[in-house]
Amino acid sequence: MMESQPLQEPTAAAPAAGEEAAGAPPAVVPGKEFTRTCKGLVVVLIGGYVLLQLLPSSLNYLAIIPSKTIPYVWTVFTAGYIEQVLPGAIGSSLGLLFCGKDIEPVWGRKEFLKFIILVNSICGVLAFCFAIGLYYVTGKESFLVTPLSGFHGCLAGFLVALKQLLPNLELPMCFFWKIKAKWMPFFVVCFSSIMAFIVPDSINFLPTLVSGMYVSWLYLRYFQRNPLTGLRGDPSDDFSFPSLFPAAMRPVTDPVANLFDRMLCARSRPSEVALPVSDPTKASRRRERGERVLEERLAGDHAADTEAPARGHGTAED
Repeated sequence: MMESQPLQEPTAAAPAAGEEAAGAPPAVVPGKEFTRTCKGLVVVLIGGYVLLQLLPSSLNYLAIIPSKTIPYVWTVFTAGYIEQVLPGAIGSSLGLLFCGKDIEPVWGRKEFLKFIILVNSICGVLAFCFAIGLYYVTGKESFLVTPLSGFHGCLAGFLVALKQLLPNLELPMCFFWKIKAKWMPFFVVCFSSIMAFIVPDSINFLPTLVSGMYVSWLYLRYFQRNPLTGLRGDPSDDFSFPSLFPAAMRPVTDPVANLFDRMLCARSRPSEVALPVSDPTKASRRRERGERVLEERLAGDHAADTEAPARGHGTAED
């Protein structure tokens, strides 16, 4: 059984002999126990909620209030760890524990914390910008004075990480209904968008959720040093931008994916990926060339093996 203390080295199933020879990365297995890092972060989330109940005025100094953010700039970094309601604190704590037990053993404690700090900070900046934009578009002052905080942006990023590491892991939704991890980001975006129209106040959560997902995807796709492959980013087609959506939306998502690759692929992986892998035609050509070269080498080796016994037989007859 996995130790509760987070591991610093990637945890994965032992690869088969054929996969190891081919250089394939080891398979990731789900975690079994909650890690100490996640338990410590749960204390931070619950402690933040308790602090707000004891000192309600502390919300002005910990949450993002767009009209006060300019003097209180640090709130874009602290807001991600402050839950204002008890259901939010409980839900974020459970999500952190169950997602973290699968992600942290693979990444290690340092990378796991780095991911949380990065996503929460960028989500805080984007939430502030979005609230200011809504104020100028609608003229409603409520967007300037509504406190924005919560761990949900990072939870959305965890869903993207689970899609990358364990895409076929079934996550329970309600009762007997489960959904695979690879579809969870799309499901959450759709559900949150619908709720924004049904419950107008919930629109404050939508920018953080969406930004959390796509900041996470950009970081994991182009910048993170992958602990399983040793490469920077994840260039696989299974983690491309179109893979976040159903296949029917590829005519819309493919151009966006190509734009991301042109802007970021060459900068982040100049020596590791020569061409953008999101182009299926180019990837297919490279595979065909590799197969032809492999077949030629195998044919040459087989011919050499058959000629050697023939020469030995002829020498024996002489």
